[in-house]
Amino acid sequence: MSDYLNELNDDQKKAVLHKNGPLIVIAGAGSGKTRVLTYRIVHLINEGVDPFNILALTFTNKAAKEMKKRISQSVGDSIAKNIWMGTFHSVFARILRSEASFIGYHTSFTIYDTQDSERLVSNIIKELKLNKDNYKAKQIRNRISSLKNNFVSPEKYYTVPDLVEQDKISKREEFVTIYKRYNDRCFKASAMDFDDLLLKTNELLNKFPEILSKYQDKFRYIMVDEYQDTNYSQYLIIKSLSDRYENLCVVGDDSQSIYSFRGANIDNILNFKKHYPNCSTYKLEQNYRSSNNIVKCANSLIKKNQFKLDKTIWTSNEDGDKILVNKSQTDSDEGRFIASSIFQEKNNEYLDNSSFAVLYRTNAQSRSIEDALRKINIEYQVFGGLSFYQRKEIKDVLAYLRLTQNQNDEESFRRIINFPPRGIGQTTIDKLTLISEKENLSLFDSISKIKNYNIKINSSTIDKLENFQNLILSLKVFSNNNNALDTATHILNKSFIINHYKDEG
Repeated sequence: MSDYLNELNDDQKKAVLHKNGPLIVIAGAGSGKTRVLTYRIVHLINEGVDPFNILALTFTNKAAKEMKKRISQSVGDSIAKNIWMGTFHSVFARILRSEASFIGYHTSFTIYDTQDSERLVSNIIKELKLNKDNYKAKQIRNRISSLKNNFVSPEKYYTVPDLVEQDKISKREEFVTIYKRYNDRCFKASAMDFDDLLLKTNELLNKFPEILSKYQDKFRYIMVDEYQDTNYSQYLIIKSLSDRYENLCVVGDDSQSIYSFRGANIDNILNFKKHYPNCSTYKLEQNYRSSNNIVKCANSLIKKNQFKLDKTIWTSNEDGDKILVNKSQTDSDEGRFIASSIFQEKNNEYLDNSSFAVLYRTNAQSRSIEDALRKINIEYQVFGGLSFYQRKEIKDVLAYLRLTQNQNDEESFRRIINFPPRGIGQTTIDKLTLISEKENLSLFDSISKIKNYNIKINSSTIDKLENFQNLILSLKVFSNNNNALDTATHILNKSFIINHYKDEG
């Protein structure tokens, strides 16, 4: 028997050895589900399955990297690299880039992140001169996201009376106007937001049978991690891709479903046996991570859930400390309780600050805790915050890279047209927007038409616009003959971003 199988308990081994047909692995917290997914892929390859025919979908890039690293250690990099593995969005973006022309997009389409989408919504609200108290960009963007994930287009909006009534009560009767303009602007910019990556993949697979057949034949073995967190759109894509061979393995735990506010549909995992009547079920019930007291507490809480998949989580670990529950009246009280508890433990047990961790659900909750810790002089470090790619300076460089590849990208254009500062103000951009709408051109291409219009833009500003246009076109030529790293370095120098940050100190 292969060495990796000796590392598994009996329940884990059964799931790993299952080869053909649908299966669901109900994996409690700390039960080794990542190991099961990893070794199942390794075992399939050892059984003769071409890694090119394996698709593994995860919810985080970290999980995908960890799995791929483990698989590479078992089968080698040259084999592991042929597995399609990544987040839903990264995998479907890869498919869309290959097949973009079928749905009217260029292969170099831009992907708008949440901030990009929110900025676009904010610009549209401003253009329509709507009340910002009623039309808050973040709320509107979230509502658009929710409707997209439920396949409610602007055209379908009026067929759902409840939606219309909700917006009427909220004094947002123009919501659908924003939604339609948002979609139009994304398409004109050859851009997709995160929700479009799912929506457009569904559209691609539904409208073009030859594309569906191509990927059904390619992905003969499909594995999905954290299945309890999938939404309706993701479920449909998985269903479509797995319909031919039905070698679908989903791993999840209905008791860990916490993302309904993001559109996650718990019915996907609860009804898996209805969707695939001939499926096999494997339960990973041994918890390797937690103390017995924690496991017993979790079981006692979740047993009150009326809609759940039956399982009994257990552990061979020691009981450990008892769980202390504190109910606070206010967030300030909670902060003081946490700080004083740390202070007492720290002094009684002679512990370092690094021995303690505070977990919270939302960033807003940290303030009262931080205030309380500061008052008693306990130093702390906040982890998380902005990711590398969300930092302003990184997003600025990425905007140059994106506009270099896609001159229709409106949000990238707006972000860098005056960065570093080159004396192009909002009034000029507003006038350029009018030309863009009249000529049905991108903002970038509208620069070439500006002299044809009798609008009050002085010759100095026109020169600056044309210089910017020429800069982007020259960067495009450079990027066509160089890799991304060299292009980014070239952009930093030619755009004077480096000089700008040096001057800022």
